[in-house]
Amino acid sequence: MPSVELQSLQNRLQHAFKDSALLQRAVTHRSFSADHNERLEFLGDSVLSLAVSTMLYRRLRDLPEGDLSRMRAHLVKQDSLHRIATQLKVSEVLRLGEGESRSGGKLRPSILADAVEALIGAVYLDSDFDTAQAMVHRFFEGVDLSPEQQAAAKDAKTALQEWLQGRKMHLPQYRVVATVGAAHKQTFDVECEIAELGLIEHGKGASRRAAEQAAATTLLATLKARHA
Repeated sequence: MPSVELQSLQNRLQHAFKDSALLQRAVTHRSFSADHNERLEFLGDSVLSLAVSTMLYRRLRDLPEGDLSRMRAHLVKQDSLHRIATQLKVSEVLRLGEGESRSGGKLRPSILADAVEALIGAVYLDSDFDTAQAMVHRFFEGVDLSPEQQAAAKDAKTALQEWLQGRKMHLPQYRVVATVGAAHKQTFDVECEIAELGLIEHGKGASRRAAEQAAATTLLATLKARHA
C-alpha cells in the first residue's frame, strides 16, 4: 500500500498504479538504494519524446521537421521537466541518500527532471503507451506553441549561426578557456569569437555544450543591441 504522500502523487498524476513498486522505484535516487529509478528514466525519456513529438505533429501542421525538432528539444529540456516536477510536488516524495539529501538534492533540477522521466516510464510499464502519452499531454496542456515561442525554441548556437550566414559571414569559433572543479562536478568556461567583427564573449556551464550555448546567447544579445 503506497504511503499517503505517494497516494497524493498518484492523484496529481491522475494515475492509480496497479504495481505500487514501480511508483516507489520511480522516486528513488541511486544514492538511496540499488533499486533506483535510472532504468525507468531511460525508458521514460523515449516515451516522453514520442508523446511530445505526436503532440507537436498534430498541433503544428505546417511546421517543417527541423523546427519541430527544435521545439521538441525546447519542451523536454531540464528546465521544463523541473517545472513539471515542481507542479507535481515530486520533491515531497523523493527518496535520497543521506549525503545527497543534505546537499540539497531534493531541490536539484536535474534530479527532479530525471524523476519526472522515471514516472513517465513507470506509468508506461504499469499501463500502456496511450495512458502514458495522455499524461504527458496533460503536463504540456497549457504550453505556448505560438510563433514567438517557436522562435524562442531555436537554440542560441543555431540562431547565431543563422544570423551570421544571413550576412555571409564566417561561423563563430568556440574555445574552452578554463575548466574548474572536480571531474564529477566541473564548470566549463567557453569563449565564442566572431573574428570579422572583433567580438568575443564568454559563457559558463556544467558541460561544454551548455557553456557554448551561454556564450552564444551573450554574443547574440550583443549583436542585437548593436544592430537594433
